[in-house]
Amino acid sequence: MEQQQYETYTDLAVEVKESFPGDGGEIPGVVLEEEVLRDTKMKVTRVVIETREGSQAMQKPIGTYLTLESPYFSDGDSVHAERCGKILAEYVRELLPSGCKNVLAVGLGNQGLTADALGPRTIQHLWITRHLAESDAGTALCGMVPGVMGQTGMESAEMIRGVIREVQPDALIVIDALAARSASRLGTTIQLSDTGIHPGSGVGNHRDGITQGSMGVPVIAVGVPTVVGTATIACDTLDALTQMLEQNKSTRQLGKNIREFAPAEKYRLVRELLEPRLSAMFVMPKDMDVLVGELSELLAEGINRAVLGAAG
Repeated sequence: MEQQQYETYTDLAVEVKESFPGDGGEIPGVVLEEEVLRDTKMKVTRVVIETREGSQAMQKPIGTYLTLESPYFSDGDSVHAERCGKILAEYVRELLPSGCKNVLAVGLGNQGLTADALGPRTIQHLWITRHLAESDAGTALCGMVPGVMGQTGMESAEMIRGVIREVQPDALIVIDALAARSASRLGTTIQLSDTGIHPGSGVGNHRDGITQGSMGVPVIAVGVPTVVGTATIACDTLDALTQMLEQNKSTRQLGKNIREFAPAEKYRLVRELLEPRLSAMFVMPKDMDVLVGELSELLAEGINRAVLGAAG
């Protein structure tokens, strides 16, 4: 998926859907369902892209995208983590093919970079059972961390295809860090999809896709946004300033004038002001190292329960 020069990029299907104007942002060929779970107050949004027209409008492949949102994902509370892990497992299990007995989990990203270490650190917390399952006929879960091309000289997709030939899994679960449009979703949102993933697309570093078409087995993508673009933060700040101006009688007209800018036009203006260096920067929260640690444990908890039926 090509990043548009003057559009705020996001890996989250729910944010793409929210960007469409009109009554509820209706898009032909795209179905949206929202639910708030009573016990945990977790918001679950299901975006299903059913047609080619919907895929073109969303600039995402046909398939199912599940977005889970909760401030409890990374609050450090073990009770919340266990509850969220059980819920996450239900949705991962929903996307996995039935009768799945051999699963390969892949942690994408650079473990040396905090905001990109989510995938590798999640693999560390998985309950790896393939070497045990061969003797007791149980479900086999194995994991790999292919690193990044700058470290290995190989595409992640190339390495994964080689492992698939040897392991012959029924499905892949691919974990990766994502980019968001809204800073409020950093560390508080999990996206699941059955469409696979394109490593590095969120920061404009396009690599070979890891999809069912390229791998030959179903691919479940699990991701959490860890970075947001500087232009997006500047636009959010401008929106907050506009709201303040509109509340003051002496500056109300100025606020209304700024409000008349279309989102794409406003984003283009901000990017031009930030050129050439700042516009290409991505920002993460200062406590992202802690967030990645907690989120990787949560993702592993959900995957362990979904694949093995137990906590790791």
